[in-house]
Amino acid sequence: MRLYFKYVSILFKSQLQYRASFWLLSFGQFLVPFTVFAGLYFMFERFGQLQGWTFFEAALCFGIIHMAFSLSECFARGFDAFSGLVRRGEFDRLLVRPRSTVLQVLGSQFEFTRVGRMLQSAIVLGWALYSLPVEWNTAKVTTLILMIVGGVFIFAGIYILMATLCFWTIQGLEIANILTDGGREMAQYPLNIYERWVKILFTYVIPFGCVNYLPLLYILGKQDGNEWFYMLLPLAGILFLLPCLAIWHIGVRHYRSTGS
Repeated sequence: MRLYFKYVSILFKSQLQYRASFWLLSFGQFLVPFTVFAGLYFMFERFGQLQGWTFFEAALCFGIIHMAFSLSECFARGFDAFSGLVRRGEFDRLLVRPRSTVLQVLGSQFEFTRVGRMLQSAIVLGWALYSLPVEWNTAKVTTLILMIVGGVFIFAGIYILMATLCFWTIQGLEIANILTDGGREMAQYPLNIYERWVKILFTYVIPFGCVNYLPLLYILGKQDGNEWFYMLLPLAGILFLLPCLAIWHIGVRHYRSTGS
């Protein structure tokens, strides 16, 4: 972890060398998801509710998944941009270093300008929490934190899977955006508004529902069953990451240098 934070420090200082650019990009990232949230707001302004969900309940769902996405974009960006290392033959250097390839790729790139997106997500999240009549306790606060952390792990796992494909495809595949950007767009709404096959896919295969929709039912007092079950569901994000890491190591063993 000391080496990881060293990576963070070095790249943070390098990105601040051009402060005006850094803050302008951060401001741009603040505005990018604003249009999406505006669409959510005006939809509820027009129809009042969505499958029994009020605006602030959906806003809480929106804030949690966008916070998780922005954190993953910031701290797991190395895997999202991994195809460049393979294409240029630079992954060879990582293999001869006496440290984990996962740690080195993770520390190869950070996008600190995503602080703008994080800020907007935090504002929406805070507004929703302030406006909802939720009786907060230690269990619910812990569940909320686990939901964000679990979401970060799921997005990081998807980045790792897409990076692993680069060992065979060399170039990154745009289809990955179906699971990253598409997953974010899907998970920003309550899962019960979708078709049955979508619910199954994003609960049992890619467990967005386990880190957003289902624990949210517990926080809002809408759950039907044991509270502990709903509280612990965000841990599915960590479980999702484990096979992703295993697949990554399989990909590393099959790596052949491009010779660039």
